[in-house]
Amino acid sequence: MADTFEGKYTTDFFHQFITILQAEYPAFDSHKFMNLIYDDDWEMKKFKQRIRHISTSLRTTLPTSYCEALSILMKIAPKCKGVEYLFLPDFVEVNGLDDWQTSIHGLEVFTEFSSAEFAVRPFILKDPQKMMDQMLEWASHSNPHIRRLASEGCRPRLPWASALEIYKLDPSPILPILNLLKQDPSVYVQKSVANNLNDISKDHPELVKRLAREWHGESSITDWIIKHGCRGLLRKGDAEVLFLFGFDNSPDVTIHELALGKDRLAIGQTLDFAFTVQTNSTAPQKLRIEYAIDFVKANGTTSRKLFKITERTFEKESHQYTRNHHFQDLTTRKHYPGRHKLAVIINGKELATTEFCVER
Repeated sequence: MADTFEGKYTTDFFHQFITILQAEYPAFDSHKFMNLIYDDDWEMKKFKQRIRHISTSLRTTLPTSYCEALSILMKIAPKCKGVEYLFLPDFVEVNGLDDWQTSIHGLEVFTEFSSAEFAVRPFILKDPQKMMDQMLEWASHSNPHIRRLASEGCRPRLPWASALEIYKLDPSPILPILNLLKQDPSVYVQKSVANNLNDISKDHPELVKRLAREWHGESSITDWIIKHGCRGLLRKGDAEVLFLFGFDNSPDVTIHELALGKDRLAIGQTLDFAFTVQTNSTAPQKLRIEYAIDFVKANGTTSRKLFKITERTFEKESHQYTRNHHFQDLTTRKHYPGRHKLAVIINGKELATTEFCVER
């Protein structure tokens, strides 16, 4: 449990939080709060369920006035840093939809110390135009955390959040925000803009390709953003995107000696593999080398995940790569027994494959 997000919420964590809270609000009933937290269902709750449970428990134990309760939480926010404090912006999401001005200020405060990317989405759904106008304003804020919120909060397919179907269908309201942020000096913001573009590319690839063509060459920052934002299209071997970033659509390469350390392994073990890339052309070639694994899902079908190995210009040469892939269950991926496939991908082309078996 300690290695999971759920495991961040230990008794020691809550005692520390209570100490911080009582320094600002001495009347806080810590016994009632702890009894609310550790109800009969606590151990069964996942991370986001625990976030919601904590925020609703705070609503019961803080002053009944939303503005007063939020004021207390905003004052302690600088001492509450990290993903484990996502329940603070969640408090706004649950209780603040009918108090726009107060809640917007709360989101601005909390996003600097944890992140309000999830909490902002119900405000978008309630009044898309009003909230996107606010986020466009945030995109010019002096604080990079707030600028990032402008992009991250409106991602159509934000992980761990419900998709914003309105922007999956029509992402045009997002574009003015991304346009303002496409040369942002903060790497934190740049990654968010790229991730937003990658989200959009899944439903509107032609739109993202058009933006990539228009933005390409404006600056090194913008070039990095659009390339990272086009990573899904690069992995699919989209000819136009490959050409834009200097990759040959038909690389003159051969894969030799793709070999596995073992062809059967148990969940929790590591797969070792090796292969050799032989470039055959005398002319330099820019190659993007990846490996893919077709993971077996719970229903027996497979889902492919790609992992980048390298990306550089090759002369005529031969180079061996050795890698290992861990089949340890994670919060973000659970493994299932069955026949898996490993493939070597170069510039979007599958050039060599082999299979192996994962067992319990």
